[in-house]
Amino acid sequence: MVLKYLKRSTGSILLVVILLVVKVVADLTLPLFTSNIVDVGIQQGGIVSTVPTVMSTQLMDKILSRLDGDDAPVVTGSYGTEGNSYFLQIEDDRLEDILTVPLATIGMGVPAESLPDDIVRQAAIATIRADHELLGMDIGKIQNRYIMRTGLMMIGISFMGVLSSILVAFFASRVAALLGKRLRSDLFHTVVSFSQDEMDSFSTASLVTRSTNDIQQIQQSFVMILRVVVFAPLMALGGLFRVLRTNGSMAWTIALAVLAIFTVVITMFALAMPKFKRLQVLVDTVNRVVRETLIGIQVIRAFNTQGHEKKRFGKANDELTATTLFVNRAMSAMMPIMMLIMNLTAVLIVWQGAQHIQTGSMQVGDMMAFIQYAMLIIMSFIMITMLTIMLPRASVSAGRIREVLETPLSIVDPENPVRFSAPIRGKVVFRDVGFTYRGATEEAVSGISFTAEAGATTAIIGSTGSGKSTILNLIPRFHDVTTGSIEIDGIDIRKLALDELRRIIGLVPQQGRLFSGTVASNIAFSDETLAEEKMVDVATIAQAHRFIMDKTDGYQSQVSQGGQNVSGGQRQRIAIARALASKPKILLFDDSFSALDYRTEHLVRNKLKQHLTATTVIIVAQRISSILQADKILVVDEGRLVGQGTHASLMETCEVYRQIARSQLSQEEMDHYGG
Repeated sequence: MVLKYLKRSTGSILLVVILLVVKVVADLTLPLFTSNIVDVGIQQGGIVSTVPTVMSTQLMDKILSRLDGDDAPVVTGSYGTEGNSYFLQIEDDRLEDILTVPLATIGMGVPAESLPDDIVRQAAIATIRADHELLGMDIGKIQNRYIMRTGLMMIGISFMGVLSSILVAFFASRVAALLGKRLRSDLFHTVVSFSQDEMDSFSTASLVTRSTNDIQQIQQSFVMILRVVVFAPLMALGGLFRVLRTNGSMAWTIALAVLAIFTVVITMFALAMPKFKRLQVLVDTVNRVVRETLIGIQVIRAFNTQGHEKKRFGKANDELTATTLFVNRAMSAMMPIMMLIMNLTAVLIVWQGAQHIQTGSMQVGDMMAFIQYAMLIIMSFIMITMLTIMLPRASVSAGRIREVLETPLSIVDPENPVRFSAPIRGKVVFRDVGFTYRGATEEAVSGISFTAEAGATTAIIGSTGSGKSTILNLIPRFHDVTTGSIEIDGIDIRKLALDELRRIIGLVPQQGRLFSGTVASNIAFSDETLAEEKMVDVATIAQAHRFIMDKTDGYQSQVSQGGQNVSGGQRQRIAIARALASKPKILLFDDSFSALDYRTEHLVRNKLKQHLTATTVIIVAQRISSILQADKILVVDEGRLVGQGTHASLMETCEVYRQIARSQLSQEEMDHYGG
């Protein structure tokens, strides 16, 4: 899943790989220079080779006396004389093999053929150094020049490694940030496309956690992955190659350290991994509890249940804290253990290296280089093992994100959508409609057939849970019908593109939820270019203009998230104005007048009747007084349509409607309205 989001960052990833290779080469080269400074710069006085560039006639005579007839001409042919000195004129690859043993024998005074190579080489260098002093050459200057030159090269290589590390961090962070951005964007777009069925499959708290915490986890892990996947294996292999070239007989010390590291990691892995998987679920739980508490804070205070909510949150918080502490302690304990293994390995290498130095099979600089290579190898394996711990947690997060992204949408646009033909009238026809919620065994509504004429008001009334809002939500395809069909101007709404369908529909939900911003931005929610005159017109129809102008900043007054800083009735009137501003052909009210007092409701209904003469209005209501003047009233009972007509006709023909009317209207009102 993650790979497809990285295609646009291929160039940056390749650049990171190249920079990591440069970093590996730099890190593997530095120990060689350290070894050379100790062995050549300090011990050998800056003399690199056993082939002297200049030597005295005395030394040449001694060398020639120890050579056979085949080697002597090679030496004399490579050097030229000047006074009492010989100078190297022709470089011959055979010279080092020819001169090393005779020079060592001269310096030690005993045959050198049976001694270790390192001792023979050091003895030969000592002979050359003594001869240079005899010729009056400045050995200190030679030594300082070599150390200075090598040191400058080390500084240059170190700078190259540091620059590579900085650039790797920059580009890796950039790629990871872009990965997080793309994941968040796709996740948000997917969630916004969810129908109510898909929303019911995930809790809001879980979707928030997946959009934030899980993506952050993947983003952080990817930075580590990008750096470790290339760097650690190359460093480990390169370090092993260098170690074997330095002294293969001591490689077992590194193998022992790596085995100890894997033992620690496997143990930690077995203990902590189940906790990693549970951690994300516990974050979901805490988020859910916090969200429920904040949304229902008034109810909690009204029923004085703060203590219960504190206990509920405390339980979720304690579980998350305990799991987090366990994971963090396990991870915290790992690093000191790893450092102990590294330090013990260094001690073991020094102990073994000292014995090799004593026998002449190893030099001090080589031992120092061996230690550095060993640390690089061990650190590489530590990074690899740390990656194996991070990957499962990132995998859990990736799985949770994939679950959302790959959730099939139940409501999608048709392959070949139909468009409305002008002019759009907005006539709504239900034809034997039935609907069943996902997971339910019985239909929520069934056999619903009616026509809502353009320019007329159709009301739906019934007892709580009878299916009124369900019928309304089928029109904008918040749910899709299970059986039957819904048509607008003769077109099955399932043949329309969703934006084409919802473009002509205005909805005032039961709870007038507003968005953070201003009153103006909420009213102009569907049209940011809405003219101020039009905004005032729709607010006046919704009986909102007066209270808006009473605010200090008028239409520019701030609205908090959810509209919590305005009353329920004010929220509802702004929501009505918002729906009217979209110029809908079909206007849906889902029990939207329940938060309004009778006087305000009466004024709103009269204004709507005056200004919406060509709009299809469908009203879901609990109060019968809200729908008495409707052109058609639909009576729903237990998901079925049990009556339709005007108030007067239903009072005569529908027992369910008569019961609702008698429970809400006084006898005087009954006599006034009929029935």
